[in-house]
Amino acid sequence: MNLIEFIKGEFVGWGKYERLIFPLEIAFIICISFYIGDNKIALISAVCGISYTILAGKGKISCYFLGLCGTLCYAYLAYKNGLWGNLLLYMCYYFPMQIFGIFQWKKFINNESKSIVKTFLPDKTRYLFFVLAISISSAFSVVLYRIGDMSPVIDGFTTVFSVFGLILTVKRCIEQWYFWTIVNGLSVIMWLEAYFKGSNCLATVLMWATYFVLGIYFLYTWKKDLSGSNQNKVL
Repeated sequence: MNLIEFIKGEFVGWGKYERLIFPLEIAFIICISFYIGDNKIALISAVCGISYTILAGKGKISCYFLGLCGTLCYAYLAYKNGLWGNLLLYMCYYFPMQIFGIFQWKKFINNESKSIVKTFLPDKTRYLFFVLAISISSAFSVVLYRIGDMSPVIDGFTTVFSVFGLILTVKRCIEQWYFWTIVNGLSVIMWLEAYFKGSNCLATVLMWATYFVLGIYFLYTWKKDLSGSNQNKVL
């Protein structure tokens, strides 16, 4: 497959409203960011991050290429704002997992829709993931508090839930959207705190707010897709 065919395939399966609304979301954040003179790294992170979420929601493998750029930008922002949990998460976990995700998704592309085959977890595994995530998040929050993190509880929960969320993303599981919705909601609060304390990162706040809306939307669309197809459970 050449590059042109690959790009065309990434736009297969998009609804007419998605083709209109998704670009408008990105354009809105760009305009707001320039209007208020926001940090340009925050803007790049927001554009790449939102594009990644949209493409991941559509099951398009190109999401990981934008994810790599967004990961580096967001790690820089976390460093500048003293969010050590998020910094560790993005540099030591997100970056290599983005590369791993490319190779994993490549194995499960539907030739007709040009998107990944979606899956879901058995009930016991789903509950186990949530219990583990909450337990580890609580312990990690204590560690972050002791090392002087600016927002230890939210940083701890968003970091650990993101680890589980990305595992489920790579495994193509619908449960990822439950994890991402929690991460996105808490991250809006965390970055609002940073913004009101003087950090020039409104684009990052808008980015996480957009993630939150997109997460709910893609949870709905993935449920709809799975209910109309015979997908295998992931053990």
